[in-house]
Amino acid sequence: MAYDVIVIGSGPGGYPAAIRASQLGFKVAIIEKESLGGICLNWGCIPTKALLKSAQVYEYVKHSANYGINATGTHDFEGVIKRSRGVADKMSKGIQFLMKKNKIDVIPGYGRIKGKGQVEVTAADGSKQVVESKYIVIATGGRSRELPNLKQDGKKVIGYREAMSITTQPKSMIIVGSGAIGVEFAYVYNSMGTKVTIVEFLPRIVPVEDEDISKELEKQYKKQGIEIMTNSSVESVDTSGNGVKATVKKQDGSTVTLEADIVLSAVGVVANIENIGLEESGIKTEKGKIVVDQYQQTSLAGIYAIGDCTPGQALAHVATKEGINAAEHMAYTEKKTSHLPEPLDYNNIPGCTYCTPEISSVGYTEKAAKEAGYEIKVGKFPFVASGKATAAGATEGFVKVIFDAKYGEFLGCHMIGNNVTENIAEAVVARKLETTAHEILNAVHPHPTMSEGLKEATAAAYGEAIDI
Repeated sequence: MAYDVIVIGSGPGGYPAAIRASQLGFKVAIIEKESLGGICLNWGCIPTKALLKSAQVYEYVKHSANYGINATGTHDFEGVIKRSRGVADKMSKGIQFLMKKNKIDVIPGYGRIKGKGQVEVTAADGSKQVVESKYIVIATGGRSRELPNLKQDGKKVIGYREAMSITTQPKSMIIVGSGAIGVEFAYVYNSMGTKVTIVEFLPRIVPVEDEDISKELEKQYKKQGIEIMTNSSVESVDTSGNGVKATVKKQDGSTVTLEADIVLSAVGVVANIENIGLEESGIKTEKGKIVVDQYQQTSLAGIYAIGDCTPGQALAHVATKEGINAAEHMAYTEKKTSHLPEPLDYNNIPGCTYCTPEISSVGYTEKAAKEAGYEIKVGKFPFVASGKATAAGATEGFVKVIFDAKYGEFLGCHMIGNNVTENIAEAVVARKLETTAHEILNAVHPHPTMSEGLKEATAAAYGEAIDI
């Protein structure tokens, strides 16, 4: 059967691309080798948030006396994992409904490009079929990166998939890497009683964040009982005994042996671009990613690539917008009835980490703004001065804003604290609209809320702070 658009992969980039293409009048099929929704929905974004919520609820129970409530309870680790899987399954069924609603054919199997306009699909039973399409979208995503000296066996050295599906809680865990995946699982397991040690190669945890954010999270994690080793690397692991022995090299060159039940490798994501027909089709790649232009077009006409297999940030919301842009560019090219999509501004992409306290950020860090040549004004508002945070019993963290001193341009915003992932959108929209500090100061924010921290931090940058 021939289609107008075939999408390979149904993650947070693939299924929106398919839906938008269908909305624009194309006949669409989507190819998926596992479950609809991809890694994000089934093994990433969604189920991890369910785990984090369970951990947070357990923390509330443990500290209920702080709220004037006498409550006791223990956690059912197997039940926590089961709930997480249930949430993912429910969301995956939602994607099935969306495919039917938008009249998109779902072809189960492994997709491989056979050249311009053709995709070979290998089903689970090994049978093959070739489907044809004028346009193809590669949305094959990524997987847990493996280090040569930290091979995953799925039992004692695990990746994120096993970390959210094991049914027996480990007594101790070493987490290698302190990006979003590492620090989120550190919070989940530590809150439930697992002894957690984070090993980070770089000088600070959550290294892509502003330095002040890294310092605050490290302080809060140490208060929670998490051990942190920065400027350190796991040189080797020994899994021959009951648990794991990890040899860790420290900054001064000395080594120490850590023992734990499990090692979680959280050292990033690698693109799924092998064995999908790129080389044979002449599709250009660079540094393990598919090369694309501002409209997600690859080097082969009619073939687009989006999400984690391309050079942009490996974030679900980035993949979604890239997928929508790809579909709209096809419509612009083919039908001349749609507007040319606006390319993404990759410097205005929000990043969110859902540990406790949460982290959210957008734009320049303080260091990056200075390196870019800006003269800056910086303001911080600590949540200890927030009425809403105090009432919630969650005064950890702060809002930090960075402005260009000359024009008041909103360069960056960085938050750490309770529920701050819900607040970063204001900064994203403000920066998109080229809002200045003056306009933020004159936009009345509701009280008491965590969101007013952005205005208060802006006031601090300009010497107009009221509550600090």
